[in-house]
Amino acid sequence: MATTVRIIGAPMDYGADRRGVDMGPSAIRYAEVADRLSDAGVTAVDDGDLLIPRAEERDPNTDEPIEGTAKFLREVEDVCTRLEERVAETLADGEFPLVLGGDHSVAIGSMRGSAREADLGAIWFDAHADLNTPKTSPSGNVHGMPLAATLGRGAFGDLSWARAPRVREESIAYVGLRSIDERERELVRDSEMTAYTMADIDERGMTAVVEDALDVATDGTDGVHVSLDLDWVDPKTAPGVGTPVRGGVTYREAHAALETVSERHAAEEIIRSMDVVEVNPILDEGNETATIAAELTASAFGNRIL
Repeated sequence: MATTVRIIGAPMDYGADRRGVDMGPSAIRYAEVADRLSDAGVTAVDDGDLLIPRAEERDPNTDEPIEGTAKFLREVEDVCTRLEERVAETLADGEFPLVLGGDHSVAIGSMRGSAREADLGAIWFDAHADLNTPKTSPSGNVHGMPLAATLGRGAFGDLSWARAPRVREESIAYVGLRSIDERERELVRDSEMTAYTMADIDERGMTAVVEDALDVATDGTDGVHVSLDLDWVDPKTAPGVGTPVRGGVTYREAHAALETVSERHAAEEIIRSMDVVEVNPILDEGNETATIAAELTASAFGNRIL
């Protein structure tokens, strides 16, 4: 990866039901993510946070989609449009954009910025598929929709700020899915994306699954976006998330996954951008989840436990 990593904070919680995830970037910084990146041999430059008004000051229903429900849609558009610019500028400067969320809807801006000048694949480390549209979402929370938005599905097809035309379904791979509602399950099955569930990891092992996911994300693309949602990790290990689901990856499996990403990049220079999302300090215990987020980020950049 680039020897300089630009840390971009996106403290947004418009996309989530539970408040507090907007403090995630601060918690990850407090967990010394910059120092851990330095230990991995890269220079971390903190670009600060996007200025984002509190959700309590906004009306979640001001801008309605053409069908269904998507809360705070106008606010999500504003944040993701500004984040897209930051990510694109970072890449143009020859640096690596590392986005600290915030809820997972920030990935719309991360991926659009990364895909502005490149055909982009993606690896989605997440318990959830994030493929709901405003019409299929049971909650209307946009953090369950970022991949649908990026791919222009449903109501997002008419929203130019959301779609990333250079991101194709067949270049996206999920790793570690374990919680999908029924309507979303159909969307995943009918898509051209590749989905590896926790059962696949149990059967084949984390390293083999991530290697295959990287094959998918690099096939015919110019680079890969890594999206790391901390609810991917088992909540007994990482409790500070808004949508915990038991049966997630272990601490060691998580490191093995990000180490595999790092090793593949060292050989082929494939990783283009990354976001780390859904750390909620209010729900955390002793900043443990933020610490794990910082550690896993460093593993993605080449740091090792031993």
